[in-house]
Amino acid sequence: MCGPGNNGGDGCVVARLLAEQGWPVEVFFASDREKLAGDARRASDSWHGRARPLTAFDPADFSLVVDALFGAGLSRPLDGAALHAVETANCADLIRVAVDVPSGISGDSAAVEGAAFNADLTVSFHRLKPAHLFAPAREHCGELVCSGIGIPPGWQEAAGPVARLSSLSDIAMPVMAHRASQHKHQRGRLCVLAGGPGATSAARLSAEAGLAMGAGLVTLLCPPASLIESTQISAPVMTRPVREADFADTLAAHRASALVMGPGAGADQRLKERVLAALRAGTPLVLDADALTVFEDAPAALFAALHPGAVLTPHAGEFERLFPGVLNESATPLVAAQQASARAGAVIVLKGPATVIAPPSGEAHINACASARLATAGTGDVLAGMIGGLMAQGIAPFAAAVSTVWLHGQAGFLLPPGGNAGDLVRCIPAVLSAALDEQSRQRALARLSR
Repeated sequence: MCGPGNNGGDGCVVARLLAEQGWPVEVFFASDREKLAGDARRASDSWHGRARPLTAFDPADFSLVVDALFGAGLSRPLDGAALHAVETANCADLIRVAVDVPSGISGDSAAVEGAAFNADLTVSFHRLKPAHLFAPAREHCGELVCSGIGIPPGWQEAAGPVARLSSLSDIAMPVMAHRASQHKHQRGRLCVLAGGPGATSAARLSAEAGLAMGAGLVTLLCPPASLIESTQISAPVMTRPVREADFADTLAAHRASALVMGPGAGADQRLKERVLAALRAGTPLVLDADALTVFEDAPAALFAALHPGAVLTPHAGEFERLFPGVLNESATPLVAAQQASARAGAVIVLKGPATVIAPPSGEAHINACASARLATAGTGDVLAGMIGGLMAQGIAPFAAAVSTVWLHGQAGFLLPPGGNAGDLVRCIPAVLSAALDEQSRQRALARLSR
């Protein structure tokens, strides 16, 4: 199915190459073939096989259909013959392949307005586009392949990347580079604030995750009433009472090099005061869950207090409470996270199937490699603790967030069916070990190539 522009020209090339390999192929044009221009016209002229108008397309006649109607540039809903062809193809028992972006979707947006082609495979070119990564557009793409298209070197000078896709090469892991002379206090002291009785599980998950990431000493700060409950945590995590005195004094007494606040902490005035006290103290910290929700009525007070050592880890609901309307009004979660980070003056980790990590400086990472098995209670608490564990070891907030989100996603692939957040914590050492081994292998190959 070939459209009126260069995407349609690509379709003609696909048809020619398939025919050269012995496939029986027909091409259906959405517009007058004679009106094509430029590259699309030259590609169309190279097709000498059967060609018919798109109105004649019947998916029952075929076992595979290639959607080359509109590609990435479409900015309006499908209509007319294109709409009918896409809807009938979607309902048919055949294999569906899209060129660049499934028709009905803009490459720059995560939104889907009206009908869109449901591809089993989408082949894009040079670099992926936002629509390939963010729901609901992502759900129409099926398997993704990004292929070279012959763009010469130097293209970055004219068109810099919108964001980076996180990969192993971006991971900072001081946990694996300990000197033999180090002791636990040199490996970082992480504190995690726990909630009241019956609400300590989330903080315990965060504390265990921070320990698994290599922090040398992790302390769970508990209200006196939940101290006994909190001691049921695994033995390596320390538990200490936190009283009503200035919370900054508590952090100083424990010599905290990083802090996690929010998981199960209880969204009350006391938590708000403790968050502000911790920010005044300048402690590197991760704010998650209740530590974000508690500022729903006063986000400006939080933003005014935030410092460069802060990381905020909201899911979509928590993000909406702090930044009303930003996510819905943005073309993609990437744009929303960048706007929020600039407003807050802190690193934003906008969690989702594709998680965005955005610092105030503007550059951003997207982690699109994560298991759907992470969609279970407590995995966000594990993520917060993992970030805190790296920050406690001196990793800068943005680098710690980028590294942790990727590692967290990889750990999700190790979860068995029915796995929970506790199982996820136990997967962290294996993921760290695998990442270390692969980084060592790549460094060795780089030395050999020199």
